Amino acid sequence: MRSPRGKGQVVDVALYEAVFNMMESMLPDYDLFGEIRDRIGTGLTNIVPSNTYTTRDGKSVVIGGNADSIYKRLMHAIGRDDLGQDPELASNVGRVRRTAEIDGAIAAWTLNHDLDDVIATLKAADVPCAKIYTAADIATDPQYLAREMICQTTLLDGTPLKLPGIVPKLSDTPGEMRWVGPRLGEHTEQVLRSIGYGPDDIERLRAARAI
Repeated sequence: MRSPRGKGQVVDVALYEAVFNMMESMLPDYDLFGEIRDRIGTGLTNIVPSNTYTTRDGKSVVIGGNADSIYKRLMHAIGRDDLGQDPELASNVGRVRRTAEIDGAIAAWTLNHDLDDVIATLKAADVPCAKIYTAADIATDPQYLAREMICQTTLLDGTPLKLPGIVPKLSDTPGEMRWVGPRLGEHTEQVLRSIGYGPDDIERLRAARAI
């Protein structure tokens, strides 16, 4: 990263910090209320409804209908105006108390529709939603391909293999994938010889199936 004055900057970041930053209110919940959040599955704590649901064709969709107006549109789209117009559920506070009921209604609806129909219906209702990708989806996704995150390689025996591309992409040193790695044990003898093992020693190890 370069500063506005053209001088180089050091980017200081740890992998765990990126995940920690996605934990939202976990730390303040603990510090203010002494609440230690445990595993909660796919939903977001105290933000209702926001969850992942299974569709009729066995796929998964994430739906975020937690804003008050969006919640009403969501309930109308799935044919549950009884929940959408319920005064107790008009705000998130009331919806949190009835999380299981609301999630159950949404889950029952998605289970009766294929993913494409679910996405189309919710987009038409202006409800945030998205398909949960599988590896098969990633392998053919236009954005992944355009960003060169799908790297087509070939194994030593000629078998084609897709591998993740290089990230991050640096303008001066973008990087490249030159090989897919050695066969299992390909360099074992070379390494052993480099630390003083002779041919007889290596043969004994091989006979003992230690290498």
